[in-house]
Amino acid sequence: MKPRGLRPVPGVGCLSRGPGLREPRRAVQRQGAGVAPCRAPPRPQRRPGSCPLLGRDQVSGGARGRKVPAARGGLRRGGRLPVPACWDRARPPLPPRGRGQCRRREGARPCATSRGRGRAARRRAGAAGRGRGWGRSRRVRASPRCSPAVTMKVEFAPINIPLKRRIQTVAVLQWIFSFLLLAEFCCGFFVILILGNFWFLAVLYLLWLYLDWETPCTGGRRSQWVRSWTVWKYFREYFPIHLIKTSDLSPNHNYLLGFHPHGVLVAGAFGNFCTGPSFKNLFPGLTPYLHIMPIWFGCPFFREYIMSAGMVSASKESVSYVLNNKGGGHASIIVIGGAEESLNAHPGSLTLNILKRKGFIKMALKHGAHLVPVFSFGENELFKQVANPKGSWLRNVQEKLQKIMGFALPLFHARGVFQYSFGLIPYRQPIHTVVGSPIPVKRNLNPTTEEIEQLHALYLQKLRKLFEEHKRNYGIPEHKSLIFE
Repeated sequence: MKPRGLRPVPGVGCLSRGPGLREPRRAVQRQGAGVAPCRAPPRPQRRPGSCPLLGRDQVSGGARGRKVPAARGGLRRGGRLPVPACWDRARPPLPPRGRGQCRRREGARPCATSRGRGRAARRRAGAAGRGRGWGRSRRVRASPRCSPAVTMKVEFAPINIPLKRRIQTVAVLQWIFSFLLLAEFCCGFFVILILGNFWFLAVLYLLWLYLDWETPCTGGRRSQWVRSWTVWKYFREYFPIHLIKTSDLSPNHNYLLGFHPHGVLVAGAFGNFCTGPSFKNLFPGLTPYLHIMPIWFGCPFFREYIMSAGMVSASKESVSYVLNNKGGGHASIIVIGGAEESLNAHPGSLTLNILKRKGFIKMALKHGAHLVPVFSFGENELFKQVANPKGSWLRNVQEKLQKIMGFALPLFHARGVFQYSFGLIPYRQPIHTVVGSPIPVKRNLNPTTEEIEQLHALYLQKLRKLFEEHKRNYGIPEHKSLIFE
């Protein structure tokens, strides 16, 4: 049993034990009562670090680490009593306290909460100072609080990451900036030119824009120098991005490649068809054209940048121009699901918006372009997205904004530059873009509805077959399959 406290007996020079000890409690001797002084039991030897109250060979309160001398015949009024090292038995020293652990001995009961333990210590200290002639109550310091270790929710990147991986992260960062903010930055810069002293440069560019307005619909203006930048090499190695060939594509024909799924930012389509020599090496003689929304070609300066990478407009005129090449050798890449499909780009999602998308089938029939299904495994794993099931208020707002502005606004997030918990940089997930076998299409300037439906059903069948044949190689469970909407 731990001692509950001590009472000084003024004028007697002894200590009477408080309640809770083995011996019966003795009456408190009052000063001048004429009662014989009690005999206190001999005090045992103090052992360093074995005090049951404090757990160390120290004295709590203001007299910490030093003894307060007592007056002859009793304690001096207002003095403090040093806490003895041990009362009834010697105990082993306390083990070293670890992070988030209590300083308690092995085999003892688990400590209570820090607040409860502090109150108990204050009650014992108050009971010790209720006697007459005691100047101030002795306060016993509570043991260290038993608080659990704080769990860090932000996972920071290690310091000793190779320089090559750092460069890869920077390359992806500039791609994210180009995709999300560069168009707005270019528009703001153009407004500054108009309002500033260099307004004549803005006027000259407006004249150039008027003369060059149709270029995105007539094959664009690609730059092999921009497409072969070293930064794109590190961009592809970040994920990494791979292009897989399943059959040959003859350069004597024009092809319409249907890219699935859209994902959030279409990283696989950009990395395979707008950068590097991968497509040229696998399919020699073919020139890829990635079709994107026409709204991006209305941004000053930004349109020059995306056209230099080989992007063109997704309008009917642009697709017709690419597929109307008589000599063949053109490959038109269209993301069939469009911006609406990006709202379904959750990790593990296999939902494709394709049942109502039949315009590309009609274009292939009119120009006699062979259809080629393309599925990019890992495209939906790059970002996480705020839950937006169909029918929720968030999904309804996103669909309304998509109809008004022409592009969707998925609320996505992934990792950061120096940590892995939040940010807009995509995760390091491999992307494998598999190019399927071509579907021969005969030219028909006026296709009927039945012919369009028949070719559309054949395309869906080939796309599903392509997915089923390769899903085992890229971690897709056997029971999962594509969902067409």
